[in-house]
Amino acid sequence: MKILFLSHTDSNLYRFRLPVMIALVKAGHEVLALTPKGEYFSQFAKHQITAIDYSIERSSLNPFKALKTIQNIAEILKKEKPDILHTFMLKPNIYGSFAAKIAKIPYVINSLTGLGSFYIQKTPKTFLLKILIERLNFFAFKIAKKVLFQNQDDLELYVKKGLVPRKKTILIKGSGIDTEFFSPLPKNQVLLQSLKIPQDSLVVLMIARAILHKGIKEYYTAANLAKEANLKLHFLYVGGIDTGNISPIDQEFLENQKQVHYLGERQDIKELIGICDIFVLPSYREGIPRTLLEAGSMAKPIITTNAVGCKEVVSNGYNGFLVPIGDSQILFEKLIQLSQNESLRKEFGKNSRKKICEEFGVESIVKSYLQLYKEVKNVSTLH
Repeated sequence: MKILFLSHTDSNLYRFRLPVMIALVKAGHEVLALTPKGEYFSQFAKHQITAIDYSIERSSLNPFKALKTIQNIAEILKKEKPDILHTFMLKPNIYGSFAAKIAKIPYVINSLTGLGSFYIQKTPKTFLLKILIERLNFFAFKIAKKVLFQNQDDLELYVKKGLVPRKKTILIKGSGIDTEFFSPLPKNQVLLQSLKIPQDSLVVLMIARAILHKGIKEYYTAANLAKEANLKLHFLYVGGIDTGNISPIDQEFLENQKQVHYLGERQDIKELIGICDIFVLPSYREGIPRTLLEAGSMAKPIITTNAVGCKEVVSNGYNGFLVPIGDSQILFEKLIQLSQNESLRKEFGKNSRKKICEEFGVESIVKSYLQLYKEVKNVSTLH
C-alpha cells in the first residue's frame, strides 16, 4: 500500500509526522513525502521514505499561482498513484484535495493541526480571508474521506459552522512524542557556559516560530518585569522568522531587546530544553503545540496560556500554570511563584512527564493513525 504525505514545508513532515511515517514503513507500506525542498528534504531517505519536491508560495493569494500548484500536485499524484493522500496545513489541505479530484485519487485525509492566525487577528483583511478559507475548506472537506483535528475545540467549531459533517471528523491529539528520546537530561554545563548563563540564574525558555500570536511580546515584557525586579532569571528565546505568516515578528525587535537572549533557529532543541528550569509558551491558539509536549516529556514545569491546544497539554496547578492570553503581568507573577519554589518546580516537572507519557506517547498516537488509515481504506493488512 502506498501512502503520500503532503505539506508546505519539509520540516512540518519531518519534525511532526515522522513517527507515523516510520511506523507505516515498518508495517511494509510505501511512504512518500511530497514537500518543497528544504533542510530536512534529504533526511527522509534514511528512513526509507521517498521525498518528492514541488513548489508552493505560502503567502501568495494569486489564483493563477494556486491553480498552477494544484495542477503540479495533480500531475505528481497521477504518476505516483497513492492509495491514500494525507494532507497537512491549510493550503496543502485545499490544494491537495482539489488535485486528488483531478488525479482521481479517491482516499484523501485532511488534517487541521491548528486554525492559525486568521482565527486570532481581528482585522477586515483577516475576516475576509477567514471567510475565503472556510469556503475553500468546505469544498476540500467534501472531497476528503476524513478530516483530522488535534483538539476538540477546533473540531466543534468547524462542525458548528457547518464546514464538515461530524461523521467525517476524527480527533487525534497531536502527532505523538517519543518519550524515550525526550527524556529528562542532566544540565549540560558546556552549553550553559557557551551561552554565558550565570551559575546562580534559573533558565527560562521559549521555543516557537517568530510570529505575534505565539505570545512573544508578552514573553519579552515578562522578561523585562523580571529584570526590573532583579530576579535571577535568564530568558532564552528560540525561533526563526516566519515571513510566510500574516503576523511575523521583526528580527530587529528580537535582537535588540536585551532582557531576552535571542538564539534564532537551533538544531539542539533537546539540549536547550535540558538546561531550562521553566518552559514558557504564551500562545494565543494552537493545535497541540509540539514544544510543550517535548518540554513536558523532559519533566519541565510549564507556564502557558488557557488557550485552545495549550490547555490540552497543561493542567493548571498540576504540571504547570495556565495564564490568560495576552497577560504579561500574570505570566510574570507565575514566573516569580515557580522561580521561588524549587519543590513546586520538581512536582510540576514530574507530573508533566507522567501526563505526556500517558496521553501523548508516540505508540498510542501512531496506533490511532494506523487505525484511521485502516478505516479510510478498509484494508485489513494495516495493523
